[in-house]
This record gives sequence, C-alpha cells and structure tokens, in this order.
Amino acid sequence: MISTVVWGTGNVGRAAIRAVEAHPSLILAAVVVHNPDKVGRDAGDLAGLGCGLGVAATDDVEAVLAAGPRAVVYAASGDIRPDEALADVVRAIRAGAVVVTPSMYALYDPRGAPPELRDPVLAAVAEGGGSLFVSGVDPGWGNDVLPLLISGLGTTVDTIRCQEMFDYSTYDQPDSVRYLVGMGQPMDYEPLMLAPSVPTMVWGGQVRLMARALGVELDEIRETLQRRPLDATVRTRTMGEFKAGTQGAVRFEVQGIVEGEPRIVVEHITRIHPSCAPDWPAPPDGSGAHRVIIEGRPRIEVTVEATDEGENRSAGGNATAVGRLVNAIDWLVDAEPGLYDALDVPLRPAVGKLGRRRR
Repeated sequence: MISTVVWGTGNVGRAAIRAVEAHPSLILAAVVVHNPDKVGRDAGDLAGLGCGLGVAATDDVEAVLAAGPRAVVYAASGDIRPDEALADVVRAIRAGAVVVTPSMYALYDPRGAPPELRDPVLAAVAEGGGSLFVSGVDPGWGNDVLPLLISGLGTTVDTIRCQEMFDYSTYDQPDSVRYLVGMGQPMDYEPLMLAPSVPTMVWGGQVRLMARALGVELDEIRETLQRRPLDATVRTRTMGEFKAGTQGAVRFEVQGIVEGEPRIVVEHITRIHPSCAPDWPAPPDGSGAHRVIIEGRPRIEVTVEATDEGENRSAGGNATAVGRLVNAIDWLVDAEPGLYDALDVPLRPAVGKLGRRRR
C-alpha cells in the first residue's frame, strides 16, 4: 500500500480524501489543513463520507513529511498564493514524495513553463527523488487526453475545440468567482484571470501539449474575450446576490494558430446565471459540462457531465480532476523520479475498483 497524504480539504481536497480512500493501492496516511478549526477532525468527516477513517487532520507539515509519505495530493489553492503553493510542492518533492496537484497552471506543460518555476522543481527531484504531475479537468483531461483520444477517431481533422460551459453559481469559491473571474463586479473592473496573457498562462500549456501530440507547429497563441452584464439582479444559493449591470457572463478563447488559422481552441463560456448571454453556447441542462468538438470528417462531438456532492456539477468536475491525479499515483511511484505531463502519464481503467467500496 502506498502511504498518501492529502494536503488541503477544500473543494478539491474533500474529493481527494474520498479518492485515496477508495483506491485499492493507496492508504491515507495524513491530512494537512490550514484552518485551525479543522485540526483534530477526522478525515472522513471532512470529506463528507459519513464515517470515520481514523486519520485526524493536522497543521504540522514538518511532522507529516518527516514520516516519509510516498505520495502527496496537493489540493491547497494556488490561484491567489502561487509562490506559497510552489514552495509547498517543492518541499514535498524534496522529502521524496510523488506529488500530484491541479494547483500550478504553468506546470501543466513543463516544457513550456518559465525556468523560475520549473528549475526549483527539477532541483527538488534531483535532491529528494520525488516526482511531480500537474493536471486537472480544464486545464486537464478536458483539453489534453480526451480531445487527443477522440481525434484518433477521425479520417480528417480541421479543428479541435474544447469547451467548458458552467453556471458558476454552483461553484462554492467566492474569492475566485467574484475577484479572479469578476462575476458581480462593475463592467470596468479588470479581473485578474481575464487580463491579457493570463488565459494563455493558464491554458496555453494545454494548447501546446495538443499541438505536440498532433505533430504540428504553432505559429502563435491568441486570445479572444467577451463579457456581458446581468440584465437583472440575481440571487445564488452559495454566493449571495449579483446585481444588475455587473458582469454576469464571460466567454474567451485560447487559440493555437497553425498556418494562420485557429486549429486548436480552448473555449470557456461561464455564467453566474443562465439568463445571462442566452445566445452563447450552453450545457445541455444549464448547469455545466465539458465538450470536445472535432470539426472534420466525420464531425465528432462529445459532451461530458459529472456530478457529485448532491448532484453538483462543479463538485463533479473537481472529482474527475482528482480521479485523474490520484489514479496516476501508483504509476508515478513505479516510474523514475521526474517532472511529468499528461502525455507521459497514461489514463488507465479503474482496475480493482468496479463494484468495490472499501467502506
């Protein structure tokens, strides 16, 4: 059994505890929390499992890493604390752990990552013998392994479009939704996530990964952006009120240009309420979905909907991101120490999981 730590117990961390507990080759060794109110609580309680796991949450990172866990699922946010997240991950790798995380966007494509991020990781790998794999859903499997798999079904391929379409009122992360993305802010507010070059920083690595896998050279990566205000004030279940006239919907593209044409496109259509921008593409049921469209012969369209935690689509997406990461741990443990990407790490069947629950 591979001793595994879950570091962080928010939206992603809750799902990570459940995934580690369910994996036939992993055993939950510790749970690291930052909130003092969570210290001492049982991991099963924090994950909403309805039963105890016998693992009490701790904020003593030094003691957890000193125990020599073989793997760490780093689920703490990196959106608004990128330097701290990098330092945490490097610390765990230097302790000899295989680390999987969705929290470091620039390292989804390690080859294209800036040296100031890549070099400390490589130094930690050389020193401690650990590894790192960064992935998720979008960015993640929704715009790397899934579109590449589907592209292989085509006779000819003209364009690949990966779409995330979500009602963000289901996403219980107010700081990210209101300030990073700008929902509910005046239309002259400039959200950090939508600032020029930031979408390319986050999703450009996915475009480069797909281009590399498809054997094409990119001329450049371009961005497009559209924003729409709310026509009326709306109230959401998780994040309260969003006023009329404030930002209610965002649509942007990160385009991989091949021979002057956008051939590989990552597109996001995000709303805080279904009534905003009704003419834009929407998920089948209005809540959320990931879609891949292969324009070519034949035309292929695949839509993926995932639910978890009471039929919540955002929670479902988080759970699939966690599944991709946690299910890679045993492969990474058997591989050489290193810095891996989605083209290196296979997406494998759920071996040993069919019809099986550990608790």
